[in-house]
Order: sequence, then structure tokens, then C-alpha cells
Amino acid sequence: MGVLKRARRTGWWVAGIRDPESIGEHSFRAAIVGTVIAAMEGADAARVSLLCTLHDSQETRVGDIPHIGRSYVTAVENLDVTVDQVAACPPAVSDVITAAVAEYEARATPEAICARDADKLECLIQAVEYRTQGVVTVQPWIDSSYDALVTDSARALADAVLDGDPLAWQNVRARRVDESSDS
Repeated sequence: MGVLKRARRTGWWVAGIRDPESIGEHSFRAAIVGTVIAAMEGADAARVSLLCTLHDSQETRVGDIPHIGRSYVTAVENLDVTVDQVAACPPAVSDVITAAVAEYEARATPEAICARDADKLECLIQAVEYRTQGVVTVQPWIDSSYDALVTDSARALADAVLDGDPLAWQNVRARRVDESSDS
């Protein structure tokens, strides 16, 4: 997992981002976003967070193949990479990780659906942040991420992100401080 902290999300290079987020940074925020979506959808938030944490772990072996690159290369299935990654682990560990990756890849449980939405919503959030920083080439990432969302909760959160300001959270604290000083 240490590799994921250092490996960059390569799709952003296509958009012109010189120093994009790492895969680990993406997975961390996806886990938090997944927790929120799961809570809103009535799914198991802890399970969704685990699925989000592991969803790109295979990229330690195959790299982050950007969307455009997938039409030129054939990658091994994520579950096959995971099986290789955990082959030397105790069975209890490999079983938990393999089951989580298999669940995410199958997209058949409410938790897997929420985790997939979290992955896409996190990408949308990152694209909006890059756009706010002046990168004008990220609209295709925003559009494709939004179009991939399945749950009503993820779409509602995406709408809020698209209508909001990525730094608005700072204003909440400032307003509370101002309101308390007015009292």
C-alpha cells in the first residue's frame, strides 16, 4: 500500500495536471466519501470504506492505466492481481482482502454499488478542485464521473459539489466565529 502513496493518478496528466494526487490520496478520500454515501443509502459504512480502501490496490502491480490507455493494453483482472498480492499472507488475511475485492468488482451488493459511486464521486470532486485552481481541461472527467453515478445519494452529493465552492467549509467556521463575537 506504500506504493499507492507515491504513485500518481496518471489520467490527470492527460488533463495537464503536473503533480496530480496519488492513488493513496484518492483511495483515502473515496473511503470517506463512501462512508457518507453508505450512511445516506442505509448500507454498511465500514464495509464500503474497506472496499474503497482496496479498490485500486492492484495498481501497485499494474500501475494506473488511464482511460485512454485501456484501449491499447490488456490488463489482468483486478481480482487476479489481488490473489497474487495476498498469496503469502495468512489465509484469514488473504480471504478478507480477496473477498472485498471480489465484492467490489462484482458490483452486486449495496456496499459495492456505494463504493463504486464513491470512487466516481471522488474523481468528480478532484476534477472540480482542479477546475477551481484554473485547469480548464477537466470537464470530461466531471461529466463521465457524474454519468457513472448510480445511487440517488451520490448524485445529490455530486450536485452539491457542482453547485458549491470547494473551500466553502472554511466559511462555516468563520461565520460561527463572527456570530459568536456578535453575541
